[in-house]
Amino acid sequence: MHAIAFQAGATVLAGLALTPFDARSALAVVSGGAAVTLGSALAAILTYRGGVQPAGIVLVRWFAGVVGRWIIAGTLLVLALGTWRLPALPVLAGVVLALVAQVVGALRRPKNSLRGSNLHGG
Repeated sequence: MHAIAFQAGATVLAGLALTPFDARSALAVVSGGAAVTLGSALAAILTYRGGVQPAGIVLVRWFAGVVGRWIIAGTLLVLALGTWRLPALPVLAGVVLALVAQVVGALRRPKNSLRGSNLHGG
């Protein structure tokens, strides 16, 4: 969920930064970023809920999360580009921004992490 917070934050900040210049492009960036962020949130919920379970169930949950993620992202991108006719380049920029923010969020270690501490011997 840490990476999803980075995605949401980056998407909102990009939308706010573009609003004074072109509201339609700002909406397009937010739409692209929201498509990826909401898909990631659904994947995380489907994959990580339920605690420790047998490998077969974990695999099914992971697969359901991946499929759900792409269904949500694809549907929102079709809406943004097809139905709402938002400009394609800002939508794509929002998608790329959210994916980069996901990587940054995943690489950034939370403060309460045990890595690098003496609690686990390392």
